[in-house]
Amino acid sequence: MTAEPGEGPHVRQLLGAYVLDALTARETRAVCRHLLSCDRCTADYVEVAEAVAALALLSEEDLLE
Repeated sequence: MTAEPGEGPHVRQLLGAYVLDALTARETRAVCRHLLSCDRCTADYVEVAEAVAALALLSEEDLLE
């Protein structure tokens, strides 16, 4: 988790891996708990999840262009 001056720990750096289900079970639980109480990280999570979903719509040809 990341910390910002004057704030508690945040999970922004873990969100990509969280969306891709690439965290350990312990990290996943920590991110889940944090998202329940942090609107800023939850908003960032939504953006990351939407970006991942959009990437899934691309074909291999789209990515090679």
